[in-house]
Amino acid sequence: MDPLSLPKLKQHNSLSNIIAIFLSTMAMLSKNLHSTSTPLQLQLVLLSLQRLFLFQQWNWNPIFHLLLLFCFFLVYVLRVGALAFKPPSVYLVDFSCFKPPSTCQLPLSRFIQHASSIISFDSQSVEFMAKIVASSGLSEQTYLPPALLSSPPKTHQREYIKEAEMILLPLMDDLLTKAKLSPRDIDILVIHCSAFCPSPSLSSIIVNKYSMRSDVKSFNLSGMGCSSGAIGIDLAQNLLKTNNNCYAIVISTEILSAGWYSGHERSKLLINCLFRMGSAALLLTNRKEASKTSKYRFIRTLRTQTAFDDKAYLTAIREEDDDGKLGVTINKGLLPAAGELLRSHMTILGLKILPLTEKLKHVVSVIRKKFKDKEGEIYMPSFKTAIQHFCLPTSGRALIGEIAKGLNLDGRDVEASLMTLHRFGNQSSSSMWYELAYMEARERVKKGDKVLMLGMGTGPKCGSCVWECVRPIAGDSNKNNPWRDCIHLYPIEAVSSISQT
Repeated sequence: MDPLSLPKLKQHNSLSNIIAIFLSTMAMLSKNLHSTSTPLQLQLVLLSLQRLFLFQQWNWNPIFHLLLLFCFFLVYVLRVGALAFKPPSVYLVDFSCFKPPSTCQLPLSRFIQHASSIISFDSQSVEFMAKIVASSGLSEQTYLPPALLSSPPKTHQREYIKEAEMILLPLMDDLLTKAKLSPRDIDILVIHCSAFCPSPSLSSIIVNKYSMRSDVKSFNLSGMGCSSGAIGIDLAQNLLKTNNNCYAIVISTEILSAGWYSGHERSKLLINCLFRMGSAALLLTNRKEASKTSKYRFIRTLRTQTAFDDKAYLTAIREEDDDGKLGVTINKGLLPAAGELLRSHMTILGLKILPLTEKLKHVVSVIRKKFKDKEGEIYMPSFKTAIQHFCLPTSGRALIGEIAKGLNLDGRDVEASLMTLHRFGNQSSSSMWYELAYMEARERVKKGDKVLMLGMGTGPKCGSCVWECVRPIAGDSNKNNPWRDCIHLYPIEAVSSISQT
């Protein structure tokens, strides 16, 4: 019965009419409110209660009417109030990836020749590094900074600053140009770099070079390893929750000359072989108008760590060797510790993002195995039901393969990770942005798709970010993209197979 026929209803007392009119009004208001302010479930409740009052015989106790009205009004006010105070959405407007000049490229033959000319390396060390690089999955086109291409390598403070400026300044210029913003438009600046922590900080260097505002909120994170990308984003989005209408820049970088090891211990020489030059900057905002022009919407971050466990804590640690030379020791227990950390992390993340059907399948399989079929297999939820694209750590083909196996990913799912490792090497926390740039260059990311970025670093720590694409990206996917001059060569079949990892 239509709400307009309410006055014609008979056998209705005045209180019932008031309640019915109230419900009709609330239901109509709910239809006209923005969909994000009034969920579909709430609208259905309103309409259902409205129909219930219209078609009943109205012979209930008046006290019941009052109690029902009060309870409903209280729930409605609390729900609308909670939505009214909900923090604004955080959007990724755009991002930039640094592409080093061709003069910094380091083919394997040049790497061996260069390492052989360094007096601090003996023949066994050179042979070991050459073997690691040849089997690492890196191409002949990865990059090292000019300081490390000198003979001997220049590993002192002045060169560290030069490398930082060589990377960070072009990166900032490109990002601000893409967004058509001035440095003084930026309200929050977060830079994370694991190996190099100067004073003044890297964030202060940027503030100084670009004459940014005196009230800019700048932060510098160090020592967080390859997982610092998610940590920096989490810091920035938390600041955006409490500061309205702001722009935030987050920069992921690594100064390789500060982490170079010139000794003989093999467990420390691995860093020289796997890490390569790279950096990424992203622009975040909580401005409402950004929802139409931004690329992605922030969904969530998650961080887990096992630093409380001594055995895990010591799997990767920066320390001096017997000759007093500083380097990062990577122990054999790293992969098992990383596997355990990843299982813990993905279990928590799965509870937050997986659809209910996947969770139920897993629970049912556990119960069946415990009480009925003890030899049956436990169903592993598929993250592909919630995530369309994966950006995995580029710490090596073996690790990528293990993660793919654990998450039931196929070759296409890990293609961006393997190709990024091949073309650019391990760029620490910035690698995941080169992976996303690869997906954009191949025009794979569609509106509504969700992207999972996963990073694992010393500690050990695991950090992840989930993004949702909010607009088509195909039109501008190759604009200043680091893959624009070589994407037609990828994927390379020889390094695409997970079985080879």
